[in-house]
Amino acid sequence: MRDRGSTFLHGSLFDGAGAGAGESLCQSAAGAGKVRGQQRMETPASNGFFAWWQRTPLYQRILGGLLLGVVAGLGLGLLKGTPEAPNATVVELLGGLGIFSKLVLRLLGALAPALILLAIIQALIKAAFEPGTAPRLMRLLVLNTLVAICVGLFVANVVQPGRWSPHEKGPVGEEPAVKVDILTQLVDNVPKSLLGPLGDEGKVIGVIFIAVAFGLALRRSPQKGRVAPWVDLGLETLIIILHWIIAVVPLAVFGLVASIVGTKGFGAFHALGIFVLAVILALLLQATYYLVRVRLCSWVRPRDLLRGGRDALVMAFSTGSSTATMPVTFECLRDRVGLREKSASLGALLGSNFNNDGTALYEAMAALFISQFLGLDLSLGQQFLVVLTSVVASVGAAGIPEAGLVTMTLVFHAVGLDPVYIALLLPVDWFLDRCRTAINVMGDMNVSCLLDGHTPKAAGEL
Repeated sequence: MRDRGSTFLHGSLFDGAGAGAGESLCQSAAGAGKVRGQQRMETPASNGFFAWWQRTPLYQRILGGLLLGVVAGLGLGLLKGTPEAPNATVVELLGGLGIFSKLVLRLLGALAPALILLAIIQALIKAAFEPGTAPRLMRLLVLNTLVAICVGLFVANVVQPGRWSPHEKGPVGEEPAVKVDILTQLVDNVPKSLLGPLGDEGKVIGVIFIAVAFGLALRRSPQKGRVAPWVDLGLETLIIILHWIIAVVPLAVFGLVASIVGTKGFGAFHALGIFVLAVILALLLQATYYLVRVRLCSWVRPRDLLRGGRDALVMAFSTGSSTATMPVTFECLRDRVGLREKSASLGALLGSNFNNDGTALYEAMAALFISQFLGLDLSLGQQFLVVLTSVVASVGAAGIPEAGLVTMTLVFHAVGLDPVYIALLLPVDWFLDRCRTAINVMGDMNVSCLLDGHTPKAAGEL
């Protein structure tokens, strides 16, 4: 499967120094899986706790942490006493349990700028287009992402999941920190130095500026073939570190749930449940948009697309990685749906690096959910900034595991929300990550169908 795709990419889609881009993309498709596999192979075969921890799937660890957190929270809640006569030791313990989630988010925030920087540079170096296809492809990708974010904001504004919990004031005070003057905000985000945005978590747009500038410059450099392996190495190294951080997420879930249940009961989780339903509703609306566009703007019928691409959608939900699903998406589109190889390659291989509609939708909804949870109202200008930062952050999220958590810290900083509240999403992020990844892959399939046009390929046509 991969050999055929790589042969085609070498032969027609890519040329010159970019000829190996398709193969590199295919080789990176299982990158996250290889990292996990290598880590497990390097773990000594034993019956110790750490060996068991590595063997247990992440979702089982998160569910275990969630259940243990509920039990511990209920037990400590009974022991904490009354407001008039509190048990100081138990109250202090409940407050300390939240430190795990704060640590995870602090580490994610530290890694996020460098991850986004290298991911965008890598994508721009390796992305190669057949002459004349680049403008149309980019229009489709940008339109899909903008529609996804608008759908997410619409559902979040209508359902208002954050209002289902008693409001608490966050560190941003009575009013959000960002003003409506978006142009001034954009100018303020222009980096004053090359390394400045990497040390300032709130300057996501500055990171994007630097990444795009270096990526485009390296595309034109005759030395890009020498630089690309170093970019790959840097990104792979950061992703390995990211896996270490993700490995302690179950502990963060345990501490957070225990702290919330023991201190406030289950009130906060009512809003979280509504948020999950709202995100699923928004993702279904985005999927409907994809299918309608396919029906009106291509020869493919939506039922045939779902039937032919179901393996890719199931794998996307199972792995939580559109990059790992990329070869399967390409094969399904070419062999089962019947698209031309060029269209399947552009949508599946390049789209997976730039088209992360589900992630962008989720980040936009998360920003509104947390603002509603805190009793704050984001103005239209601030929601526009959410749209902008979600678009650019989703581009850099390609290939990054748990991309929503990584880039969400940058989106929150951009609109003046404290990223510490992202911890509220940890108990449900694993499940929602699978859902939004499936939408990411469906977006890639949508782009491929639209690129294929209104006429099916002729017999014998590639």
